[in-house]
Amino acid sequence: MTRKQKRLAVIGGGVVFLLAAVLLVMFAFSRSIAYFYVPGDLARADVPPGTRIRLGGLVETGSVKRGEGSTIAFTVTDTIATVPVTYTGILPDLFREGQGVVAEGSFDQSRSLFVADTVLAKHDETYMPKDVADRLKAQGVTLGGKENIQ
Repeated sequence: MTRKQKRLAVIGGGVVFLLAAVLLVMFAFSRSIAYFYVPGDLARADVPPGTRIRLGGLVETGSVKRGEGSTIAFTVTDTIATVPVTYTGILPDLFREGQGVVAEGSFDQSRSLFVADTVLAKHDETYMPKDVADRLKAQGVTLGGKENIQ
């Protein structure tokens, strides 16, 4: 093998190694992606069973119901549509009716029920996640006061 052939073999091996690394990273990220929906979008979307998604909106006033143990049922709304949510676990301290929330889990279309395994709540009186606020504004929901959208 000449020097030129050795150099090309090393460069070719490096390119193959980098390509394999990029493909592995892309595969790992595709497994952890969770698409974001608001209730109005989720009503129109065809979400395959077991697909991990995020549901964001406002906790509907008067909808929080505590079940046996640590099971909680509540409704998330964007004032256009509502989606019932069940969650088993401890809710964040700042979880309240009428406030912004993002729930992560899967949607059971046969029962029209979102089964959450993670619930995130706002951190102060004016905070709402940027994608939730943008989707609510796009659907004509007015957010009172000064928004601290982050």
